[in-house]
This record gives sequence, structure tokens and C-alpha cells, in this order.
Amino acid sequence: MSLYAIADLHLSGKAPKPMDIFGSRWQDHTEKIVRTWRAIVNPEDTVVLPGDISWALSLEDAMVDFRLIDSLPGKKLIGKGNHDFWWGTVSKMKKVFAAENVTTIDFLYNNAYETEDYVVCGTRGWYMDERQQNTPNETDYEKIVARENQRLTLALESAAPLRDATGKPILVFFHFPPVFRDFVCTPLIETMHRYGVDRCYFGHIHGTYNVPSSELYDGIRCSIISADYLNFIPRIIPPPGA
Repeated sequence: MSLYAIADLHLSGKAPKPMDIFGSRWQDHTEKIVRTWRAIVNPEDTVVLPGDISWALSLEDAMVDFRLIDSLPGKKLIGKGNHDFWWGTVSKMKKVFAAENVTTIDFLYNNAYETEDYVVCGTRGWYMDERQQNTPNETDYEKIVARENQRLTLALESAAPLRDATGKPILVFFHFPPVFRDFVCTPLIETMHRYGVDRCYFGHIHGTYNVPSSELYDGIRCSIISADYLNFIPRIIPPPGA
């Protein structure tokens, strides 16, 4: 069994949205995802999808995309991104998935799962440096960071007993990068340190292909898994020590 990850699928089966306006790499990206996924992921594997999964505005409209994901090999763990406007309560989403017979997808939200060689958890995070605020209405940066840090804490509280029982290290999956260039979301870094996390993964960053796939910040290795950065090939997560 293997663990994979890929963020930012940006599917749009209900109302097709051409993605090649964001660059030629996005041409026919859904077909690329399906082709590469089927080529490398096995039914017993797990794939983490940390956000920006579907452009749909409602869960009902997003179901065409989730049926596609459900048809692909492996168990999938999905998190929330900034474009996932279809996201509702976990109980509602599970109810709809059950009614639609979507059986291979579960949610990373204030919880954790034991998978392969790791315990995995995550939250959306937040990527908005106060120096960069240019929204029409002023954004309460501290409030959003505090909320996401609380969600991360709840997730890690769920992960810690699994780690202690199994000896498997914790991996954290964000949608937004906790560290990127000179941006650092210090509260999230501090919380990961508090729970002994030394590796995390993030998406959200697009069109930037000349950055390292992983960088070490204050003892935590942060790795980018945006779909276009990966050329739409799910990234295998190597076992500990590899």
C-alpha cells in the first residue's frame, strides 16, 4: 500500500471551466489527472486531496466531480480549499455521498487517519500576509489564522493518540502553504512543533514551477503538491526515512 497526494484538481464537470487560461500546462488537465492516476494508484492505496477540488458552487453540482474521483483507484481523503464553495457540514456531505453511493471518499476536518506508514491530518490554513491585503473589505487576518490554528490543533489532538499507539509519524496537509518564500504563518508552525510534526504538504500555488519541491523551515519540511506543479501526477509520499 502506498500514500499519494495531489491538491487543486479544479474539476468542473457540471459547468466546464477551461483551465488553460492559466497556462498551457492546464490543457485537458482532467484527462491528464485521470490517465496518470489510473496508471500509478492501486485500489489499496490512499490519496490525499487537500482542497480546490471542484469549481461547483453547490454540493449537488459538485457530485459529478466526486463521482469521477470515486471511480478512480484508492481511498481518498479530501480537505477544503479556498474555492470549495460546495463544502458544507461533514455530516451533510457524508449523507449526500452515502445517498449517491460514493464510497471511497472521506474528509480531513478536525480529525486524523492512520494510513500506510503515517498518521495524516490537516486543515485549510491561511495564506494572506497582512502586507498583501488588497481585498475590498478589510480581512481580519488574526481571526482567520486563529480559527485555522484551532482546527489544526483539533486535528493534531486526534492524530497524537494514533501516533503514540502505532509509532507512525504525523503528516499535516494544508491547502494554503504555511511557509512560502518570505511568508510564514507562525502560529501554524508553532502548533506543528508542539505536536512534533516535521513534515507537511500544501497546494494553492500555481504557475510557479521553478521553486524546490520541498524546503526546510525551522525543522519542518514543507512540500508543494499543487496539481499543475506535479504536472497532474499524484505525488507518492515516501516511507519514513526514505
